[in-house]
Amino acid sequence: MQGWIKPLGAGAAAIACALAAPAVAAACDFNDSHFHLTNYIQEGPSAAEILKLTGDRVCRSTLFGIPLQQMWAYRESGDFAPSYYLEADAPLYYYSFVDAAIAMAYKALPPKDQAHFDPMITGFNPADMYAADHVRRVLSLFPGVFTGIGEFSIHKEFVSPKIAGGGASLSDPALDRLLDFAGQVGLVVILHNDMVRPFTKDAKVRPYFDQLTALYRRHPQTTIIWAHVGLGRVVQPVNGMAAYIGEILDDPALSNIYFDLSWDELAKYVVADAQTTQAVADVINRHPDRFLFGTDVVGPRTPQAYFGVYDMYAPLWARLTPAAREKVLKANYLRLFDAARAKVRRWESANVAANP
Repeated sequence: MQGWIKPLGAGAAAIACALAAPAVAAACDFNDSHFHLTNYIQEGPSAAEILKLTGDRVCRSTLFGIPLQQMWAYRESGDFAPSYYLEADAPLYYYSFVDAAIAMAYKALPPKDQAHFDPMITGFNPADMYAADHVRRVLSLFPGVFTGIGEFSIHKEFVSPKIAGGGASLSDPALDRLLDFAGQVGLVVILHNDMVRPFTKDAKVRPYFDQLTALYRRHPQTTIIWAHVGLGRVVQPVNGMAAYIGEILDDPALSNIYFDLSWDELAKYVVADAQTTQAVADVINRHPDRFLFGTDVVGPRTPQAYFGVYDMYAPLWARLTPAAREKVLKANYLRLFDAARAKVRRWESANVAANP
């Protein structure tokens, strides 16, 4: 995909400002690699409210909504208005306006507060060959704003079967086109794909895992963060989980693949018992450059709702070496997202015309 828009003109000042190195509070606890400002009906607090709620404890954070809207079908739920995908049988559909909403929430902040956030594009259907064009269009309309794409899902427990028109596929050329474009621009990708299909046996992990790693291999120039290490509400750790993760960690051809330790559903497995927590810590201590922490909270309204996931992981933090803990909680985020900011701003400077 070649650049098709004239080089940046009068809008260069905004993009140059966005390239400036952000200030980071020295005493903060972590960077948040996985944060949803809004929920499945596109409701949530403002970005300014999140800054007030988190205070100085959070250095930097991603900022994204949820690409799917839960439909309120009166024939199915009557006067009950569902706000979560498990509260209704009605379908989910892609809600592309989410990207404009996130961009405007970000732009409503003063520049010093904008530097705290790395907004992400999510409002595309990864089964649509035009998904990459949607991302290009969003970058063109909102230069100087976005750092990556995601979190978006390919296979997700309970969610994929509900999507109007059908879910996505790991082997779909539309997904390859999207990830190629992300690599070209420098966008960080946060991808959700379950480790295995819900309620299946361990013997069925291998072909599913091979399909996922084949996707990763096709995109060596794209920085991809595998959300929740492929686990979820009913997708539990499989036998030999460490060996599967080790295949990615030990393969130089997959050095662009990272893992986020996000969601309380993942945390409950990690801290289930001391032996499991130590086993996870051992993997991270051997590969401290490949893991990031994220809350995966959705539209939190209280500090307790926001910081609960971080607190759940306390037994893991205690078992990491000081150097590994620093990388997982702070340094890896800065390395990946600062590099992405610079690359995306350069791409915009070369490919995006000034907005009137």
